[in-house]
Amino acid sequence: MGRVNISFARTAGGIPVITERIPGSKSAGVMAVVRTGSRDEDKGLMGISHLLEHVVFRETKNRPSYQMAKEIEGAGGEMNAFTGREMTAFYGVTIKETRDVAMEMVADVVVNPLINDNDVDLEKKIVIQELSMIENEPEAYIHDLFTSNLWRGHPLSQDEGGKVEIVKGLGREELRDYYEERYGIPNLAVFAAGAVEAEEAFSWAEEMFDGLSGKTETKRERPGTPKAGYSFTKNKSEHYHVAMGFPAYGPDHPDRVPLSLLSAIIGSGISSRLFQEVREKRALVYSVHNVVEQHSDAGALCTFMSSTDENVIKGMETTAEVYKNIRDGGLEKGELERTKNLIKGALVRSMESTERRLYRLGMEFLLSGRYLSLEERLRMISGVTEEDVMRVASDIIKGSTLNISVLGRENKSIRTFDGSQLDL
Repeated sequence: MGRVNISFARTAGGIPVITERIPGSKSAGVMAVVRTGSRDEDKGLMGISHLLEHVVFRETKNRPSYQMAKEIEGAGGEMNAFTGREMTAFYGVTIKETRDVAMEMVADVVVNPLINDNDVDLEKKIVIQELSMIENEPEAYIHDLFTSNLWRGHPLSQDEGGKVEIVKGLGREELRDYYEERYGIPNLAVFAAGAVEAEEAFSWAEEMFDGLSGKTETKRERPGTPKAGYSFTKNKSEHYHVAMGFPAYGPDHPDRVPLSLLSAIIGSGISSRLFQEVREKRALVYSVHNVVEQHSDAGALCTFMSSTDENVIKGMETTAEVYKNIRDGGLEKGELERTKNLIKGALVRSMESTERRLYRLGMEFLLSGRYLSLEERLRMISGVTEEDVMRVASDIIKGSTLNISVLGRENKSIRTFDGSQLDL
């Protein structure tokens, strides 16, 4: 698609604006991110960030939700939002000729929401259904459970959706107060990608968002290193879902790229160690994969798998064997280079999507304060050595910090399993 240009500027009010212009792109996207999420909520307001994300879409001073839908779809685009543990984001993507519509819609929901009683009541019903739906989707629910269990006792453990009983009690006043406190400078950042010029994105951000100034800056405390733990959650699903992993590095750590390669060697792709050992050779699981979860001041190396009840414990034991073998036995010939190409290929393919570029820009900047081009990311992957990966494996893979979460039907042997008996 040609050479990509990434630009950075700050508006007069101090809002960071990061633009990734892609010559030849036929689409354009913009995103406004508020640096507040579930880890920033008081105990009595758990779920307010997610509920507010829903409510601001209901109606603005300029248009109801149906009118928003007609305008963005009439422009050949889509608009959406998401709430995480550390941010709330609103974005729109259209064809390049109608990018001004995406800019108008995103700005309108962030700057001009009505937040009235009726909209709050309606969205609470929807959010409560969403929370129930997540608990009935074990593939997604196990991710939430693992993160919450790993960071137990710290605000990072607070799930994005909150607690149903608390959400039921939230009203317009609480949401309006939370909006007035958090939605603005210095908690705002703006991103644009695709067929959009940096000057255009900067002017839009300054004109539309600089009036949202003087808000309370989100303050956070870095979590300590969690100790080992085991948690069983009862669920109706007959298939068991297991998460195993270790606290790891935050995005500011110099070994963050070797960490991602270690994770991929363990469990990315069908040639990975876990897939071959746990599924192909022993048929203990239906699915298994590894990821690195990142927060602004913490991280985790995680394995997720699913199996029937008779294979859960053996699957955990075999996974622990894989961890130990890579830590103590080193890498196989060609394994690192093969994994580098695997990651590079996935990264390059993901960059073909304007929406993915927006997401990457926003996540990287909000978590680390950096914004790297594709070329820079590829160079960093290429520069990782076998010694780097082994140093990280020795540092991260420890029985003293291994955390396990299991989701499934009641089973005494699984519920009472002692994770410390795994050989690490």
